[in-house]
Amino acid sequence: MRWANRVTTATRVPLLQVGKSAIAAIIAWFAASLLLPGALPVFATVAALLVVQPSVNQSFGKALERTVGVIVGVLVALAIGLIFAGQSWVVLAAVVVAVFVAWALRLTPASSVQIPISAMLVLSIGAATPGYAAERVVETMIGAAIGLVINAAIVPPLAIGPARLAIGRLGRECADALDRLAVSLTSPATRASLDSMLVEARELKTLRAAVADAVSRGRDSLTLNPRRSWYRDQLEQDIALAARLDPLVTRILGMTRAVRDHWDDALIAEPAVTGIAEEVRRAAHDLRLLVRSEREIARDGDGPPATTSELPALTSPLVIISPHPEHWILIGSLMEDLRRIREEIVGD
Repeated sequence: MRWANRVTTATRVPLLQVGKSAIAAIIAWFAASLLLPGALPVFATVAALLVVQPSVNQSFGKALERTVGVIVGVLVALAIGLIFAGQSWVVLAAVVVAVFVAWALRLTPASSVQIPISAMLVLSIGAATPGYAAERVVETMIGAAIGLVINAAIVPPLAIGPARLAIGRLGRECADALDRLAVSLTSPATRASLDSMLVEARELKTLRAAVADAVSRGRDSLTLNPRRSWYRDQLEQDIALAARLDPLVTRILGMTRAVRDHWDDALIAEPAVTGIAEEVRRAAHDLRLLVRSEREIARDGDGPPATTSELPALTSPLVIISPHPEHWILIGSLMEDLRRIREEIVGD
């Protein structure tokens, strides 16, 4: 049902993260109760639950957001309470002022929501309790600290694997796109097949965006992670390979679009085009070899990786005889893009 899609997701939060959240909440509850007896440690428990995030870096950010939000909210409540003491609408005034204070300070959404909530609780619940505001700040800091420590101490999450898989898939799809391009240069093609080839080449941009997102999450998962020293080199190697693949997407898409727009039956008979097609196949072979040899990517459910020999397919000199006047621009464009592709693959 459509309404259910608004409150559910296709994937569940990892069970380990759920367990860590529960452990952090339990420890925060008893720790705050021991250090600050007399009130239910709701602030500490909520802070611990919110701070346990998919990465240690995100946990640190949530801890700061929660603490800053509570402190600013308490200060707003104290100021409004001193100015308008005894007024029945003082809680509403504090909430409105807190909203504008968060806007003026350019705080994050999490902190912006926490400020009016804290101000409202301090004025409505703690007005008759001396020291309530200060205790709630301390309680929040206790819960946030416990959540951060638990997330960092119990198997700190890493997102290196998804980055490796995304980069591997991009490399294989780039190689497949080059193979399709080589076939189109040496075999008769229909307008429908050329259009399909271009559509498939455009999908490389989606895969490239997925690589950028996965790399960003991988970097984030290593920040402040106690295990980062063991995995930093691995991620940097993957990032270096992703940087080499990134311009290939643009080159391959440009070559595919040029062939699709300027293809005709006479193109197959051009001697230079046959040589270019062979070089494109060699580039596809070496690209697969590059992805395999540098990173040993695991299979990700998309089928087995394409087979390739263990040696690079060395290029051979191309002799360009004067092509047909209608083809020389296309041939020149393909040659230049192919040269740049080879430079990225060999690392020049």
